[in-house]
Amino acid sequence: MAKLYFKFGAMGCSKTAQALITKFNYEERGMKVLLVKPAIDNRDGATTVRSRIGLTAEAITVGEGVNMYDLYVDNHKDCNVVIVDECQFLAPHQVDELSAIVMDYDIPVMCFGLSTDFLTHLFPGSRRLFEIADSIQEIKSVCKCGGKATVNARLDDNGNVVFSGDQVCLGGNERYVAMCKKCWLKAKREQEARGIYT
Repeated sequence: MAKLYFKFGAMGCSKTAQALITKFNYEERGMKVLLVKPAIDNRDGATTVRSRIGLTAEAITVGEGVNMYDLYVDNHKDCNVVIVDECQFLAPHQVDELSAIVMDYDIPVMCFGLSTDFLTHLFPGSRRLFEIADSIQEIKSVCKCGGKATVNARLDDNGNVVFSGDQVCLGGNERYVAMCKKCWLKAKREQEARGIYT
């Protein structure tokens, strides 16, 4: 029986690299892969999925209004697996549609992404995956102190940690750093002591 998988972690934990390695493994065995990413993630181009270690692949991009079930059934029913990068940006209904693909067509759907934003609040797509995924796996990441990183700390242009703003702000190493909760709270206290409120 196929499953809906959710593999999550903090920034820099190799989520995208693992998604692309999984794609390669299926294709190496002669299977067809539907690689998808939300349209909002256009950092590396509209259709490119790129990992921090340099792996790349072309993907189908989907806006919030795209029905994932119809996308698969109408255009990609010959695919043996669906892999979604940056799944935190999916709408909850799209996660439900992916689950329906698993149930109706008995093919695995593997979702890779963040669980929480820079304020440690769940993304809507991630919340729904935690609710209904058949398999949930954390991909570990490390803070600069050596502890387990769980927070996707957002940085301003001066390198200060940001504690307010919109949930979505695209960026890479120049905008985000994975931190443990202790270091994140320490940065907040130190900035407040210096009169820096971000």
